[in-house]
Amino acid sequence: MTALMARLPVGARGYAAIAAAVTFLALLASAGLRSAPGVMMLPLELHFGWDRATISAAAAIGILLYGLIGPFAAALMLSFGIKRTMLAGLVLMSASTLASLWMTAPWQYVLSWGVVSGVGSGAVASVLGAAVVNRWFATRQGLVMGMLTASTATGALVFLPLLAWLAQGGAWRPVALAVSIATAAMIPLVLFFLPERPQDVGVRRFGETEDSAPPAPLKQAATPALAFTALAGAVKTPMFWLLFGTFFVCGLTTNGLVGTHMIAFCGDHGIAPVQAAGLLSLMGLFDLFGTTASGWLTDRYDPRKLLFVYYGLRGLSLLALPFLDFGAPSLFLFAVFYGLDWIATVPPTVKLANLHFGEREAPIVFGWVMVGHQLGAATAAFGAGAVRAWTGSYTPAFLVAGAFGLAAAVAMVLGRTDRRVMAAG
Repeated sequence: MTALMARLPVGARGYAAIAAAVTFLALLASAGLRSAPGVMMLPLELHFGWDRATISAAAAIGILLYGLIGPFAAALMLSFGIKRTMLAGLVLMSASTLASLWMTAPWQYVLSWGVVSGVGSGAVASVLGAAVVNRWFATRQGLVMGMLTASTATGALVFLPLLAWLAQGGAWRPVALAVSIATAAMIPLVLFFLPERPQDVGVRRFGETEDSAPPAPLKQAATPALAFTALAGAVKTPMFWLLFGTFFVCGLTTNGLVGTHMIAFCGDHGIAPVQAAGLLSLMGLFDLFGTTASGWLTDRYDPRKLLFVYYGLRGLSLLALPFLDFGAPSLFLFAVFYGLDWIATVPPTVKLANLHFGEREAPIVFGWVMVGHQLGAATAAFGAGAVRAWTGSYTPAFLVAGAFGLAAAVAMVLGRTDRRVMAAG
């Protein structure tokens, strides 16, 4: 198949576009899987009688593994190959969600939607986007990373209304089946249409010329152990902790809280699940534009200043949400304001990682930064469910998350970094 792809008269630009398109679709399918537990929360509660904290725990485990697998997946992409790593992840996602159709106990939900799908989706996550961008693009990296990151929002846009419709009347099995089919459908696309590297089809990276400096060589052989070596070097730098800490807040304030609990939060205010899913889809629509624009801005402006704006606006929007009247106009304004900023933080964060750690090791370091993101998301996924169970309200969880958003904005301005690296960027 590589030989067939090499005969296509599309040039470096065409092959790079194909690689980006296939990656976008794979990330979209992974995003659909990770958004499904929010739709299934109420149906599972009604069908099995499981409490909100138990269901949230499974979602939290899946979110945590989604991030924890990232650095090892990035190392595997260097040694085992991007294509093979993607295929393994897609197989795990499809198989685990299909197997959940026969679950009868909470531990089976934790195993299928928490552990196995978490490992699979972790191989098809933001670290994949960073690896593909660095391998296929010498220029326009911020813009392409923004577009790939926006696939998470597009996943919500495409899947949530359909999944919510399938879950009407308390049904959860159609949701699991739909996710399994969607992830399985990506397997032949990756297998047949994703070249492993530009050299395999006889082209250079997009924007690369004979005079372009090649990426710096790795400090050791590309094996899974490289994930630990990269971490050992990264933890000695203030930049790593700045990115790790602020990305913890990013996860806390996005898919952990809003992505997992927004439908249930709206249900507390009398809004039907399909309508609430439509609200999340609206956020996804605006984030598709916001994150792509963030990538464009990242190619042109100081990424730290962009992150200050993004985290600050996100914190303010979450602080305001509990005090809205939950009418259509106010929720629409929230969806627009919050949606533009949903995951706009990823392109400037990847840019900072590339500047500070180099293009070869940056995807692995970014994988560890994503661990911070998913730790924050898991904290919010479980914590918000526990707060709701203990207090009967989600309001404290949203207020705490908003305060963390403002703190991250301040940290991004005041945090230490290597001035020489930033000047070079």
